[in-house]
Amino acid sequence: MKEIEEKTDKARSGIQVIDRAAALLETLARYNDPVSLKILCAESGLHASTAHRILASLIDNRFVERDSAGHYRLGMRLLQLGVRLHNRIDLRAVALPVMEQLRDKLGESVNLTLREGDVLVYIEKATPNRMMHVQQLIGSRAPLHVTAVGKMMLGTAGKEAIEGYAERTNLPAYTRKTISSLPQLLDECEAAAARGYALDNEEAEIDVGCIGVLLHDSNGNVAAGLSVSAPIERRRLSWIDDVIDAGKQISAQLGFQG
Repeated sequence: MKEIEEKTDKARSGIQVIDRAAALLETLARYNDPVSLKILCAESGLHASTAHRILASLIDNRFVERDSAGHYRLGMRLLQLGVRLHNRIDLRAVALPVMEQLRDKLGESVNLTLREGDVLVYIEKATPNRMMHVQQLIGSRAPLHVTAVGKMMLGTAGKEAIEGYAERTNLPAYTRKTISSLPQLLDECEAAAARGYALDNEEAEIDVGCIGVLLHDSNGNVAAGLSVSAPIERRRLSWIDDVIDAGKQISAQLGFQG
C-alpha cells in the first residue's frame, strides 16, 4: 500500500512540474522582451527556487533562453516545433480538398503521408462512400519499401540512401510480393523516381494496390506523399495521370514552381 502511495505521489509531482513549467512559458509568452525571475515568480505564483530549477531544465531543453542580464525569454526550440505544426496543419488544409476531388473522381481511398525516419505516417485521408474500400488509420505507419510513396521517396534520395535503408531494416517481407532484395529495390525505386510515380502491387497487404506520387514545397523539397489505394482488382493504371495531376495541384499550392 505504501509503495502504491509513493508511486501516486511521484506521478502527482511529475504532473505538477509540467503545470508549473507551462505557467512559466505562458508568462514568458506575454512579454516581447526578456523577463526577470522576480516578474516570473510574481505572475506564476512560484517560489524563486522552484521557478529557477524549472527554468534551468527548460533552458537545458532549449525551450527557454537566458540572456547576459539573467533575464529569460522563450527559446528557439518552441519556434521550431511551432513551425513544424504550422506546416503540417497547412499541408493537410491545402491537400484535403484536392484529395476529396480525386476520391470522388476515382471512387477510391486517397491518402496523405509524411516520412518519419524509415517509415511513412498517414496524416490525412479521403475515403469513398462505398461498402468495400481500403481503410488506412490516421497515425498508422508503414515501412518505406512496401508502399508506393515510400519507394518514390527512396528513389529520389538516391542509391546510397536506398542501400542505407536496406542495411538498417533488412527489408522485411509483409506479403509474398514484398520486395525484399536490394537489387530489385534499387531498380524499382530508381525507375519510379524517373517516371514520377510508383506502384504498390500487394506489397504491403494482399489484395491492395496503390499509386503514389510525391508532393514538393516552395524550396523544391519533398514535403509529403499522395496515394490512391484500392482493392487490386479495381485499381486502374489509367488513374496515374489523375494522381499525378492532383499531386501537381497540391505542390503548386505549397509554392512549388518546378
